[in-house]
Amino acid sequence: MIRRGPGPGFARPKIRAKDMACTLKRLIKYLAFARTKLILVFFLVLSTAVFGIIGPYLVVIAIDKFIIPGNLRGLALLTAGMIALYAVNALFHWLQASIIVSLAQTTVGRIRQEVFAKIQTLPLKFFDTSERGDLMSRLTNDVDNISQILSSSVTQVFNSVITLAGVLVMMLYLSPSLTLANLAVIPLMLIITRKVAAVSRGYFMQQQAALGELNGFIEETISGQKVVKVFTGEQKVLDRFSTLNNNYRNVGIKAQILSGFIPPFMNILNNLNFAVVAALGGWLVVRSMISIGVIGGFLTYSRQFTRPVMELSNLFNMIQAAMAGAERVFEVLDQGPEPADAPDAAVPERIEGEVRFSDVSFAYEQGRPVLHEITLEAKPGQVIALVGHTGAGKTTIINLLTRFYDIDQGRITIDGLDIRQIKRAQLRSLLGIVLQDTYLFAASVKENIRYGRLDASDAEVEQAAKLANAHAFITRLPNGYDTVLSEDGSNLSQGQRQLLAIARAILADPAILILDEATSSVDTRTEQQIQSAMLQLMKGRTSFVIAHRLSTIRNADLIVVIDQGRIIEQGKHQELLDRKGFYYNLYMSQFSAAAQG
Repeated sequence: MIRRGPGPGFARPKIRAKDMACTLKRLIKYLAFARTKLILVFFLVLSTAVFGIIGPYLVVIAIDKFIIPGNLRGLALLTAGMIALYAVNALFHWLQASIIVSLAQTTVGRIRQEVFAKIQTLPLKFFDTSERGDLMSRLTNDVDNISQILSSSVTQVFNSVITLAGVLVMMLYLSPSLTLANLAVIPLMLIITRKVAAVSRGYFMQQQAALGELNGFIEETISGQKVVKVFTGEQKVLDRFSTLNNNYRNVGIKAQILSGFIPPFMNILNNLNFAVVAALGGWLVVRSMISIGVIGGFLTYSRQFTRPVMELSNLFNMIQAAMAGAERVFEVLDQGPEPADAPDAAVPERIEGEVRFSDVSFAYEQGRPVLHEITLEAKPGQVIALVGHTGAGKTTIINLLTRFYDIDQGRITIDGLDIRQIKRAQLRSLLGIVLQDTYLFAASVKENIRYGRLDASDAEVEQAAKLANAHAFITRLPNGYDTVLSEDGSNLSQGQRQLLAIARAILADPAILILDEATSSVDTRTEQQIQSAMLQLMKGRTSFVIAHRLSTIRNADLIVVIDQGRIIEQGKHQELLDRKGFYYNLYMSQFSAAAQG
């Protein structure tokens, strides 16, 4: 990724709780692709709930009709029927679980695919203002939380609602007075659950955000482990990790303890309710107002009635975490993509390579301009060197040419055609970019070079490597071109990684080159190899070179000196030296430093 100049930095958006109902509705929409299976699942859930409701009533019949009268034959037949009922119930439970797990994994796979695809469409600004670890957390932890709620909670909620309604009807049928006694505790359960859930949801949102921040720091520290060791920063990163880890732990403890308060509290209320119903039922039996079978069945229904409420209470941890995770995932999906191509955007058949900036101004943040009325011209095949202090605006010019950002004012043209009138994909296919910080994938050397043109043959890959002066060291690798690189090519030297990046750009055969020169930290021999490869790459192409060592751009067709977002000088190397201005002072300071070194 091209590094940008001064901008908004890595600001984290403030996490705000959203409408839980809307988030749930949005999740349910993802299940619309399998309506037939969902109907089957809910039929199975309905069946198992009904079977569960019928069971206690069969106990009433068994006691009153067969046990008390001593009808053993009838009791045996009823028992066999109950065994068959519960066997079918178990089978239906297994079927519904199998189907819903399959649907959940398919749905979550689609969500993960959509998020990853969305990330590929987002503008560079999004990544400049987001942490990689947090994005990874959204793609993994948050999506996994969604998987849990889809695979278990959806059917369990449906089952609980049906069970509550069915059991209530049966209790009213058996004994309205016992039913009223049983219902007395329900409002208290609902009030406590609602109050605790409202508070715990905020903690679960904080927990997910804290986890994303912790993952981001871990990823950053592992990637920069060499820097940590060189500057003996182990204790500093340990302290920072302890702070983030403790924050995640503390928020997690609050969320879990608060939500964990519900199940034991519900259990106490449930046992108290059971005792009250048993005592009242015994009194009614003594008064001959209900039968022994009714009190036996009613006590079973009483347990069944509070069980769904307790199950929903136990699910709050999962539901809260899943809703928080879903909101964070949807935040990514709701990000605006790069602006669409203009309706009349063209696809140029051939590019000569004439590039012109006309009065271009730009700001990453409104009111803080980075470039001021930049005007420059590159003729086909010319080498344009961009020179200036760090933060002067050199990389920003490249960001605008590639349309990673769009200009605020002015015009950039290629062969006279405004780049905003060229399809983005087509524009970027015209450009070949070699960055200072070369990125290589954890794949073979061959595949890393082929990334420049995916349909290239092995022979073309090898030819590109030869032109880039990379063939010799590649053949010395353990498996040659099939050697698998570690992440970011860390098992190669910096110069070797740079040569592979140049080979990749040669294979792409672009019309316009952008070179962020990377020879300042390599030895002289490697620098010569890289310079030779770059000269080979620039032949016949318009090239923009961000120059760090001024000695490497003496032969540039045009040197553009930038300071504080403005072009203050431009011309050839000797012309600028003769003027004894900014470029002269910059060049002489490097020359003096090199001489002293």
